[in-house]
Amino acid sequence: MNCKSPVSFCVMMALFFTATALPADYAASLKTGKAELQSAGALAFGPQGILFVGDSRGAAIFALDTRDRTPASSHNSFDISGIDQKVAGLLGTAADQILINDLAVNPISQKVYLSVSRGRGPDALPVIVRVDTSGKIEEFSLDNVAYASVSLPNAPGLEETDRRGQSRRLETITDLAFVDDRVFVAGLSNEEFASKLRSIPFPFKNASEGTSVEIFHGAHGRFETNAPVRTFVPYEIDGESHILAAYTCTPLVKFPVSALEPGAKVIGTTIAELGNRNRPLDMIAYEKGGMHFILMNNSSRGVMKISMQGIEDYEGITTRTDITGVSYETIENLKGVEQLDRLNSSDALILVRADSGSLDLKTVALP
Repeated sequence: MNCKSPVSFCVMMALFFTATALPADYAASLKTGKAELQSAGALAFGPQGILFVGDSRGAAIFALDTRDRTPASSHNSFDISGIDQKVAGLLGTAADQILINDLAVNPISQKVYLSVSRGRGPDALPVIVRVDTSGKIEEFSLDNVAYASVSLPNAPGLEETDRRGQSRRLETITDLAFVDDRVFVAGLSNEEFASKLRSIPFPFKNASEGTSVEIFHGAHGRFETNAPVRTFVPYEIDGESHILAAYTCTPLVKFPVSALEPGAKVIGTTIAELGNRNRPLDMIAYEKGGMHFILMNNSSRGVMKISMQGIEDYEGITTRTDITGVSYETIENLKGVEQLDRLNSSDALILVRADSGSLDLKTVALP
């Protein structure tokens, strides 16, 4: 893996190449017992099958030892129709009584983990479900698991809502990723400048107040501090670690990791405006044909293949504008994609809404 190119996805991909190297202090930091999640949202894998789970209702990050460390024998493939119905059946309920909040692929085993809400509303129960390529679906028990957790100190209150009446507490954690012994977390705080990026060392000790992040939103023609990052990917630009973050409506912004100091306020560089009335859902980085790309699925603008060529030269958008910035193409044959993760070096895994209304779990080639 060559990390000396001006634009590199090596930071993001480091997890795939170091997943088997688990320092002893990582394992020693986990205790066995019941992981008391109040909700299960954003997911990300760390070394040796450790799964990180965002619990927005509980304002905490959990690290769960899945003990799933057997390497995949080959490039696996998934094609499971009606995964929502099958998960609901496993949990003894109907498909319209569950929500699949996120998915993550274990880069060692290539098994898939789903964070699920059983029920709707504040009384929904958090569940983690594991799926293998044979189609076997099982609940990952939280009752007797090696785990660790860390609380986020300045989360929005449980009853706090935005101007649309939506819960701000449920956006405490909108996305997370593990890179270089740290868990990066995006979401909201209860502070005046609410949008936060946090960097939490692992093994967990405590979480800082995080960094307040501000962006210039070209479509709105103004600076914004209260809109959360919806999804992000760690990325290396000109030898420096960055967070590439996407927001609703859809600015794409880069933040240098070195600037993400606790208590600091950082203005990101907006490198693209990708269209309004849209919510980005997931991002993955990959290389194909010697070129570097981001693949991003969206609520209303399909799946975008975004070129990373020349990203180091973008000075940023600072005036009101429509769609502009880094170049991209829409992948027309990928429609209804609600969740996305990288499966291996050549394939992605998608959770896609079929014409029938069911959710299907499928492998697709990286475009």
